[in-house]
Amino acid sequence: MTDVVVVGAGPAGIAAALAAADGGASVVLIDTGRSVGGQFNRQLPAEFMARRAGRLQHGWKGFVAQRDRLAAHERITHLAETSVWAMEGLRLWVQRGPADSVGREIFAVDAKAIVLATGAYDRVLPFPGWDLPGVYSAGAAQALAKGQRISVGKRVLVAGTGPFLLPVAESLIGVGAEVVELLEANTLRTVRRGWLTNPLVASSKFREALGYGALLAKHRIPLRHGWTVVAADGTDHVEAVTVVRLDDSWHPIAGSERRIEVDAVCLGFGFTAQLELAVSARCNLTTGPDGGPAVVVDPHQETTTPGVFAAGELTGIGGADLAAAEGRLAGASAAYHAGGGEPGPSGPGAVANRVDQAEAREAGVRGRRFAEVLARAYPVRDGWRAWSTAETVVCRCEEVTRGEIEAAVAGRGVQDGRALKLSSRAGLGMCQGRVCSRTVGALVGAPESSMKRPIAVPVRLRDLAEAQEDL
Repeated sequence: MTDVVVVGAGPAGIAAALAAADGGASVVLIDTGRSVGGQFNRQLPAEFMARRAGRLQHGWKGFVAQRDRLAAHERITHLAETSVWAMEGLRLWVQRGPADSVGREIFAVDAKAIVLATGAYDRVLPFPGWDLPGVYSAGAAQALAKGQRISVGKRVLVAGTGPFLLPVAESLIGVGAEVVELLEANTLRTVRRGWLTNPLVASSKFREALGYGALLAKHRIPLRHGWTVVAADGTDHVEAVTVVRLDDSWHPIAGSERRIEVDAVCLGFGFTAQLELAVSARCNLTTGPDGGPAVVVDPHQETTTPGVFAAGELTGIGGADLAAAEGRLAGASAAYHAGGGEPGPSGPGAVANRVDQAEAREAGVRGRRFAEVLARAYPVRDGWRAWSTAETVVCRCEEVTRGEIEAAVAGRGVQDGRALKLSSRAGLGMCQGRVCSRTVGALVGAPESSMKRPIAVPVRLRDLAEAQEDL
């Protein structure tokens, strides 16, 4: 039995693994990637033998130092290309091997404590044509740029809301794409008011903002506030988009439509926490600063399920610095729990000589203030519902339209997410509702978390059968 299992190797997971191991615990770090770093520090494959591996990265030197320390740590075992598909108490069922390959190894890992650091994925809002090839989530476009040095297109439009759009544009420029425009859905008035709610937080990001402003100016990329994409056109691939000016509530302003020829679109309207394992572990949920679901944790990052801790975007969208701070707290607390104690006022103090808990808590406070400012400056307004029609596909996996979903609610009296799945098939596809469940919930008033399943990722029945024969 392992003392601590950490699920996810992004900023929160790496920090948690190091903190737990420094606290004397044996640690197993599980991640689906071939290497650690998550989305924030996605690395090029070793086969590329890149001379400038950190060219599109932020904070690369600090990450490399953490990566190397993690690899050399005698108490940390890293399971790469491994995913957790189910949880039973403090037992995790995992499958190991390249994604989608046949014959992945299935086995159980038992732990005394678990840290969930599963991160989040892009939120994309539907409009006519958003299911055309060439329409990408902002995170997918960045992943291809960082992890493969591939551009999603030659003429690319970036749209959505939030500061994440800026590094996405930077990554696209870095791999040779022409970013024709960057559209921020919130008006400049909304963004300015949000940042001014905490001038100290705003001032701390001033230098970073200047750097992005200089980048956009150098490449003559217009940043337009209060604009978004409301339609994509093309035969077999996106060829053009219709953009429109929005009011403060995100309703399109009639007569402001413009058509822009592009061969790729990158969309990002914030993030949604990857909750499957937390729901499976019966952790209580709450509403995060951005209005999305988040896991409830105490001051030591322990969830309402004893022995299960959470860190990073699971507890509320707040960026890499907050994720790392929470990871340090969660890892230290999990190590103490694994040693036979319960996290409390004196708990994390047992490893205070290895992990500076006061510094991590202070960083966490700063990070949560930043998250609150982001939520105020870049809200997702209800006017987005006006961008789609009854014929617009909402669930891309099962090709379920908005009209079919609304008919299931109105005609069959569907009240919750599970019943809606069964009656309309929305959320039953390969992504298991990751892309559409929050949108469906917002459209019909069903709780987003009810669209989740205890099976976190797809697993082949053949692999399960072979694993059973070996037991």
